[in-house]
Amino acid sequence: MKEFLWGVYPYLSLMLLVVGTLARYNYDQIGWTSKSSELLEKRLLRTGSLLFHWGIILVFFGHVAGLLVPVAVYQAVGISEQLYHLGAMVMGGLTGLMTLVGLVLLVLRRLGVRRVLRNTSAADWVALGFLIATVSTGVLMTLGYNVTHLPYEYRTTVGPWIRGVLVLHPDAALMAGVPLVLQVHILTALALFAISPFTRLVHVWSLPLAYLRRAPMQYRRRGLPLPSDRRGRGASN
Repeated sequence: MKEFLWGVYPYLSLMLLVVGTLARYNYDQIGWTSKSSELLEKRLLRTGSLLFHWGIILVFFGHVAGLLVPVAVYQAVGISEQLYHLGAMVMGGLTGLMTLVGLVLLVLRRLGVRRVLRNTSAADWVALGFLIATVSTGVLMTLGYNVTHLPYEYRTTVGPWIRGVLVLHPDAALMAGVPLVLQVHILTALALFAISPFTRLVHVWSLPLAYLRRAPMQYRRRGLPLPSDRRGRGASN
């Protein structure tokens, strides 16, 4: 089971992520959207969406710095183990709480606003469930386990394991002594990767670069002629 969870399951999740995303892009570009419900309710969406999206972006870069950068790099630049874990607990805790609060607001919005609830699909609930499980276990690890116990040095276990997965040489034995809450966090995150192509989470791969060069929308009062019409009339007169 350990060999499957930490040596096979990650590749199954990543395969579904890659193949599912490519298939969704090729066969369902119309459905490739976040399905915005801003027209149905704005107040909770504005607060929850900002907290969640900014939080998850900061959490992502924190994970990159903590898991993909070897311990030797931090030691070489003079960052001690105590200083690193203090910064990880403070910054990781704050960004994790920001993400979790935003996510809870978005869930409450879907449950409390009837029009939004009616437009919520089963896939949306599945995605929200895995998001809550992943974020909450991450916060519990950072602000729960690491506070009540000594900070866990995941850079010598989870970090090398993830780098091993990326180079197609995972070492499942590295995950043997990892705290259970952290193991659940990793497994739910992998499940989130696997289901993302089949939910609205697929929009994470879309960068709205076209908006940077798109002409701005122009509004005019009903009944007034367009600027081009006014110029044409002036020329004819």
